[in-house]
Amino acid sequence: MKRIDNDPGGASGAVTVRGLVKHYGATKALDGVDLDVREGTVMGVLGPNGAGKTTLVRILSTLLAPTSGHATVAGYDVVRRPRQLRRVIGLTGQYASVDEKLSGRENLYLIGRLLDLSRKEARGRADALLERFSLTEAARRPASTYSGGMRRRLDLAASMIGRPAVLFLDEPTTGLDPRTRNEVWDEVKRLVTDGVTVLLTTQYMEEAEQLADELTVVDRGKVIASGGIEQLKARVGGRTLRIRPADPRRLRPLADALDELGITGLAGTSVDPESGAVLVPVLSDEQLTAVVGAVTARGITLSSLTTELPSLDEVFLSLTGHRAGAPRDTAPAETPEEAVAV
Repeated sequence: MKRIDNDPGGASGAVTVRGLVKHYGATKALDGVDLDVREGTVMGVLGPNGAGKTTLVRILSTLLAPTSGHATVAGYDVVRRPRQLRRVIGLTGQYASVDEKLSGRENLYLIGRLLDLSRKEARGRADALLERFSLTEAARRPASTYSGGMRRRLDLAASMIGRPAVLFLDEPTTGLDPRTRNEVWDEVKRLVTDGVTVLLTTQYMEEAEQLADELTVVDRGKVIASGGIEQLKARVGGRTLRIRPADPRRLRPLADALDELGITGLAGTSVDPESGAVLVPVLSDEQLTAVVGAVTARGITLSSLTTELPSLDEVFLSLTGHRAGAPRDTAPAETPEEAVAV
């Protein structure tokens, strides 16, 4: 869909946020958030419950007015150009928001007409998206008869009716079974291939690794880390050396010998019997060299030796102090006077 009345001097990135603040009384849901999302990429926004992720999405999709700060999406200021902005974005919230009394096709057709598509265009887009999301056979059935996964797919299809330049996905796979979740992931990847920019909030570490080009970690309304997945893993520090002896009988003696050397810190070593490897935490290049030297000095023949960065879940825990919880943001709902006028 073509942009109209584009905001002069807009940012070159798909999403640009500077100093975004949102107060709910004495509570700061957002406290000076800065964010940049490059066109045609997926930005994953991670954070514990109540971190401000959903509040951020609401502001960027014009559903909520910020207390202060500035944000542009697809070149439009979210406060000054909300009507124009809504024409070039799509939004899928934490819970499917389809009309259960209407059929799948009627839901999509209605949204197409609301976006000023002609009757022919709205029907064509609806049919194409029903096929794309494997909903053609259920197209004439009321949405109330759809399974949870089908409703989520219909909701995602609805967000694509207007061919958005930027798509906001707020916990898009909440409650889905693994098969349906994979289908949603595949669709998101196709959208990005087509040039769509995606801002994704999630608490599924696997989802972030599957989809995100870059990550922003939010806690207590502030951005506490950002960058590529491997960058964040390296920032947390620490690596695990996985040593697999050629002779499985040397597994436990190898672990005991490395513990006795006292070069791996307080964490010590551990044995992974299933893979037949000794896992050694190393915090520096010097420790890594010392461990390899110790193995060599004892004449132990190895079948493999690899280093691994922390998992994304470990990164999340290290940065926020707690693990990802249930995928639901606990920010207060906005009051009518706080919402941006339609």
